[in-house]
Amino acid sequence: MFKTRVTTLLNIELPIIQGGLAYLAYSELAAAVSNAGGLGQITAMSLPDSYALRDEIKKTKKNTKKPFGVNFAIGQHGRSYEEQLETAIEEGVEVISITGGNPGPVLKRLENTGIKTLVLVSSKRQALKAEQLGADAVMAVGQEGGGHIGKEDTGTFVLIPQIAESLSIPLIGSGGIGDGKGMMAALALGAEGIEMGTRFIATKECVHAHAAYKKWIIESSENDTVVIKRKLGMPGRTLNTPFALKILEEENRNGTYEHLRDYISGEANQKFIYEGKGNEGFGWAGQIAGRINEVLSVEELFIQIKQEAKAVHQKWNSLF
Repeated sequence: MFKTRVTTLLNIELPIIQGGLAYLAYSELAAAVSNAGGLGQITAMSLPDSYALRDEIKKTKKNTKKPFGVNFAIGQHGRSYEEQLETAIEEGVEVISITGGNPGPVLKRLENTGIKTLVLVSSKRQALKAEQLGADAVMAVGQEGGGHIGKEDTGTFVLIPQIAESLSIPLIGSGGIGDGKGMMAALALGAEGIEMGTRFIATKECVHAHAAYKKWIIESSENDTVVIKRKLGMPGRTLNTPFALKILEEENRNGTYEHLRDYISGEANQKFIYEGKGNEGFGWAGQIAGRINEVLSVEELFIQIKQEAKAVHQKWNSLF
């Protein structure tokens, strides 16, 4: 149905990339997304070491023969990534995406490996820099997105065309996209693919996400998210769990990293996403939660997206 520079670059059937999803994006979800025609991804920096990453890559290869990627959230976990990067290269992964931090050293190491590279950005300046450094494509996230969204408050509808008109490499739109209508809107604005995060949490194959996390997403409106860590210069959008509201309260009272460290830790994140304890933890999610009404399998989701996209295409044809 779809052929864009993104589908050609990544050798996928549908221009849909699954987000890195810290502590959630492992072999079960990655293989399901790739098998359905998109690009699944494993989150490298949520794994304890290179041995665990190698094991996760091998499990994914066992469950899909199609391309998948490994996401490196550099600069956000206080850990070095070099050893795990070498493991991904040794295992011959087809795609590596880079989020957070300076992508330059990663892109430099991946030169001449044949691995395709995607860099997440939140501004035109970052996109142009990623292209200059050698990225094969950029993923631009608007402020509607879940997780870390960048310091700018630019919405997806403005950000996508602004960046698309400035680049020679392909653009992948992200933030506030979770269905076929959103995908077609992104393509109309100049993107050649989409990245989805929140929507993939509410799928059956996202087996590490607690049922309470998924339930919170499907029962949320577009107004049920908050942005934390603004005062730290690394804003991120999360569901408005009681603990997330507590983070905001503490941030307004004392917005230093030392004060907030335990509140915003990976352990606090896992308290909610793994154990469903909304009073003790938080879970990343974007405003698209307001348009997610059920937990589907990835295959069911992709069928639905294709049907919606086809309906949009037919509507466009009727207008001309």
